[in-house]
Parts: sequence; structure tokens; C-alpha cells
Amino acid sequence: MAISRDRYSTVAIILHWTIALLILSNIGIAWYFNTLHGSAKIEPVQLHKSIGITVLVLSTLRLAWRLAVPAPKLPAYVTGWEKWLAQAVQVGFYVIMFGMPLSGWALSSASPLIHVFPIVLFHAIPWPAIGPLTTLPHDQMKQAHDAFTAAHGLLAKLAYALVALHVGGALKHQFISNDDVVARMIPFLPRRMTKEMAE
Repeated sequence: MAISRDRYSTVAIILHWTIALLILSNIGIAWYFNTLHGSAKIEPVQLHKSIGITVLVLSTLRLAWRLAVPAPKLPAYVTGWEKWLAQAVQVGFYVIMFGMPLSGWALSSASPLIHVFPIVLFHAIPWPAIGPLTTLPHDQMKQAHDAFTAAHGLLAKLAYALVALHVGGALKHQFISNDDVVARMIPFLPRRMTKEMAE
């Protein structure tokens, strides 16, 4: 019985886990700074912006890598609603990986505070604001800021749902299906012989 060697590439694995940790960290930072007031919020908000832009850059690299090096296919026995759900969650995560940083960048740009607290990644790398948003008349700027803030919040809620589905799916494959789907992204997990291999 041959054991399948289908795994994600090392680059894909590194990008996956790095982006995942950064997104989860940024969610935690957002929860934290929303409990603060006044000047106490400045540093965590700036860190939140820095991590968000980092996610955007890494997600661009990840998408480019994905197009150049296709992901391993799901096992043939994963069909129907389960395969559809896996694909939908995957697309949803790309929406989050790009949508959250872009909406955050936009809402920061559409604020008078951008002229006081420009985006400087980790206090070292200047990052430009979205020019047209910084010069809007006051009323239009407020409307744009509110719209991007609402979009950012909705995307955060979508992220919670996707994380729950993703973790639930991983646990299902690891402990109920007892297959190698999770091991494709976690190199140290031992390979298993699934019903697809037993031929």
C-alpha cells in the first residue's frame, strides 16, 4: 500500500501559519484596544495597523505562490457538500486576508487622524495613506470612514465564523475521518493510511 505524498509546499505552509498567527494576534489586539480610551489606544492601534499591512503583503505573496504552485487536491472520497464547504471557506479566507487589511487601511486613510498619526509599520517603515481619502471634505470623509469601519467589522465577524468552520473541519478530519487532510499543512503529523490508499 503506497502512502500519498500530497502535501502543501514548505513556502505555502510557512505563509499559512504566519498569516494565521498574525490575523489571530490582530483580533486579540483589537479586542484589547477597544477596552482602552484616549492616548492609551494609540500604541496598540498602531501595532494593529502594522500587523494588518503585513498580512496584506504576505497574503499577496501567498496568492502568487498559490497560482504558481497549486495546492494538493482533496482526497477523492471528499465529495459533495463537504468539498463545496471546504472550497467556500478557502475563498472566504482570501476575502478576509485581503478585505480586512484593505478596509482597515481605507478607514485609517479616511480620518483626520491620519495627518497626526501616519501609518509607520512597526515604527520603522512609512506606509502611504490612500491619497484620495485623505483629502475628502469633512462630511464625505466621515461617511467614508463610517462605511469602511462597518465593512471592517463585518469582515471580522466573517473571520470568526470561518475560523470556527476551519477548526471544526480540521478536527473532523483528524479525529473522525482519521485521514491525512490536516497532515498536508502540519508537517510533523504522522501520515495515515486512509481508505483511499488501501487498494
